[in-house]
Amino acid sequence: MNFTMEEMTLMMLYSPGDRLGLMQELIRMRGELTRSERELCDLTDTVLDKLSEITDSEFDQLPLYPDFELD
Repeated sequence: MNFTMEEMTLMMLYSPGDRLGLMQELIRMRGELTRSERELCDLTDTVLDKLSEITDSEFDQLPLYPDFELD
């Protein structure tokens, strides 16, 4: 499953570390959005759809937290 950079960022911000937990957090967050936040609502729906199509193992392989090397 291919995720866009926007989708990856949303998942990184809300992920508690597992796929089902992330889905629950996104559903909770989506319920708090206002009508003016339609774009974020649509993005959240897309991510939820994609997350429902992958396995926990596939989720664990996603690079949600890239390694940053500090000099």
